Amino acid sequence: MADFLRCRYDSVVFQIIFNEISAAEISQLETPLQLELLTEFKVQPTDLDQVDGDRFGKIERDGRVLHRYRANDYRIYFEIVDGGVLVRRVLHKNTLQDFFYRSSLPVNEDEEVGQSKVFWKLIEEADRAKPAKA
Repeated sequence: MADFLRCRYDSVVFQIIFNEISAAEISQLETPLQLELLTEFKVQPTDLDQVDGDRFGKIERDGRVLHRYRANDYRIYFEIVDGGVLVRRVLHKNTLQDFFYRSSLPVNEDEEVGQSKVFWKLIEEADRAKPAKA
């Protein structure tokens, strides 16, 4: 899998960069599913300004902002870095549910993930990962 993709939206080119961890996570999927997820993963600045909670979400902790894109049963966690999209993790929804047990608290998935120390350890691990090689 290439370490980046270039996507064109309304004459703006965004570079999507995977680190070694997120590249490994997506490469474990069947090729048709990889293509489906990457085709569906479209990010425009307006998407991030008004997160809808359905496709896009925002997770914050200690001033750090991650964005979440929901594609089928997968969650793509990314940051905007230097005008590009840096994919930190690609996780199946069931993986996220393993991080925390279902509670009766009235919070949405992004709030619950944002409060999970285990989730932030996964992100810190991704911070230390090198960009994937082509």
